[in-house]
Amino acid sequence: MEEQYSNNTFQKTIEERVVFWIVIVICLPLIILAIYYLYSLIRDDHVAPIYVINLLISDLIQLCCMAILLGEPKRLLFFISMLIYLIGLMASVGFMVCISLERYLLIAWPLWYRFRRTMKVSVVVCVVVWVLASVIICSVVFIGDSLKPIAVILLLPFPVLIFSVVGIFKGLSAAISVSSEEKRRIVGATILVLINYTLLFLPFIISGITLGITMNYLFVLIYFNPLGDLVLYIFMRKGAIDKILASVCCCRMETQQQQIIAVNDNNMTAVSSV
Repeated sequence: MEEQYSNNTFQKTIEERVVFWIVIVICLPLIILAIYYLYSLIRDDHVAPIYVINLLISDLIQLCCMAILLGEPKRLLFFISMLIYLIGLMASVGFMVCISLERYLLIAWPLWYRFRRTMKVSVVVCVVVWVLASVIICSVVFIGDSLKPIAVILLLPFPVLIFSVVGIFKGLSAAISVSSEEKRRIVGATILVLINYTLLFLPFIISGITLGITMNYLFVLIYFNPLGDLVLYIFMRKGAIDKILASVCCCRMETQQQQIIAVNDNNMTAVSSV
């Protein structure tokens, strides 16, 4: 089986290698720090970071496999690295769906969600995601090296992500028990998940379905998935959205003040000339 995969199929140009190594060097330490920080937040009454932690762990797996693949390993090592990379990639999409649905439930069914969410449920969901990702990838890989079945499976979360965004916007006004700050974080995180999926995964999915791209020619944009998830984590941190909005508001206020001052100066000049 591993004869279908060789290190020659992952050869990249110098520019591509430099970009990939920059992504690895930047994301790897930041993701490790983020995982450590989120792990310290886990309590019996605070289980929200669990899906984000698993998302970052899947990114960590992808980055490590990318580093191995860029070293152009031999056939068996290449096959194993690519297999693990695809499992991490599939799990990453699964946890993106979990994050979106979790935020949808927090807006649409806040009381039910707060009473039903437990550490045990979150752990079981994470185990199911990892098992399903492993079973799906292993089944597809050992049947053949075509990416078309993987692309079809990766397309299934797309309507779920759209449903979560639409449902969150519809339920914002009715979610009285959720604070305004938390609403902004929920909306921002869900939209970022959808943007990350649309920009990085959708081109690969369309190419895989229409062109039948083989395992050896993964779409380049997918390799930037860990960077997109890292941006998502930073945006989801408490206060991040408020700081961004505050900066935007301050800029707008300064612009308005400058315009008012300019108008007043013009009026004063006109009066003086009269």
